[in-house]
Amino acid sequence: MSKRVVILGAGESGTGAAILAKAKGFDVFVSDYGAIKEQYKAELQQHQIPFEENGHTYDAILNASLIIKSPGIAEKVEIIKKARAAGIEIIDELEFAYQYIQGRVIAITGTNGKTTTTLLTYHLLQSAGWKVALAGNVGESLARKVATEKHDWYVVEISSFQLDGTKTFRPAVGILLNITPDHLDRYEYQMQNYINSKFQLVQSMQSSDHFIYYSDDAVVSNEVKHKLIAPQQVKVSLQAKTDAYFDGVKMNFSVNGVSFGIAQSETTLKGPHNLINSLSAVSAALLAGVSEQAIRQGLKTFVNAPHRLESVAVINGVEFVNDSKATNVDSVVYGLGSYQGPLIWIAGGIDKGNDYTLIEEQVKNKVRVLICLGKDNEKLKKAFDGKVKEIYETQSVKELALLALRVSKMGDVVLLSPACASFDLFKNYEDRGAQFRQAVLELSESVKRSQKSEV
Repeated sequence: MSKRVVILGAGESGTGAAILAKAKGFDVFVSDYGAIKEQYKAELQQHQIPFEENGHTYDAILNASLIIKSPGIAEKVEIIKKARAAGIEIIDELEFAYQYIQGRVIAITGTNGKTTTTLLTYHLLQSAGWKVALAGNVGESLARKVATEKHDWYVVEISSFQLDGTKTFRPAVGILLNITPDHLDRYEYQMQNYINSKFQLVQSMQSSDHFIYYSDDAVVSNEVKHKLIAPQQVKVSLQAKTDAYFDGVKMNFSVNGVSFGIAQSETTLKGPHNLINSLSAVSAALLAGVSEQAIRQGLKTFVNAPHRLESVAVINGVEFVNDSKATNVDSVVYGLGSYQGPLIWIAGGIDKGNDYTLIEEQVKNKVRVLICLGKDNEKLKKAFDGKVKEIYETQSVKELALLALRVSKMGDVVLLSPACASFDLFKNYEDRGAQFRQAVLELSESVKRSQKSEV
């Protein structure tokens, strides 16, 4: 009789785990406390995997030999407590998938910058002709990738939630970009618990593996000093000469026997945070064996994911930039740091307990106008009253685009970098960014038509 595996959660992670478990001959059952999206229901039916939705049937779950849970399910959830009490082994999709990987893994984590670094690393390997898969928090689940095709390398973006469920997961190359307070409600509001979660990245790594980390990050560098780190360390810095560093003019690498320098202007990414992302991704590609020539070419052809300092349009000499992914103050630090000013800064939404003093000086020096996009803007307005020349409010994206153009001057940058969650007015940050992009593009076309009619 085949081993019974129960999957909790039927999103991308859970469905991928179910497909892999079925392919490996397990008796699989999927249970989701909420409604399952039609695309995932169709896949489960196609693979003849039984499932339930809108609630858990305990008797059908607690007879499992193994439970694979989706990373969003916290330990405090009742079904997890009961499964633990019953002595059932519980792992996450990432850990399960890793057991069947035949290639090697580059894993990227950090509070900010994960997606860009992951996509760039993947692009550098893929454009060099390597057989590489993109998985994890971006793209498809690792389990799905392992189930469907063999790859030499798997480039995986990993959240702290995913790392929490790992035991034997061992990347050949692990990247830790930074650690700033986030998701603390999941970690009993103890920063050290969150730090420990991030450092599970290296728990199974060995001396033949490589750990790339941003050594200027005070939290990360302090933790490295106090933890036993088995893999070889590769330091990334914007301040000191390390394995990969920025000297104020160019990025310099001395990794895996390859040494060269390249200016950020020779890449498609801008801003100091993208120096960190690029230094990390290139270091990983060099460790994977990609040549300098292939890396130089890949850096010129990379296109980042939307909503991350995405230049949408230039209208009458004013550039509109979509950085909707900047949902916390730390992300906005990077966004503001990418431009010299003057800026029309669009911020607001659901405040996460933000400390705006972190960006006060940058705002004073660079921002001329603040436009608040949200239902409750009092904290934001109070934080920057007297520090910018003008403050406006709106809850309409179309009105926002018109207002931003009206108050801007040629050479200005209109930067949507909200510092807040989006759920007061939007479905998510993608929806916010997409609506902003659409409004700006419509405004651009309207201005062009108007100018033509005047000729």
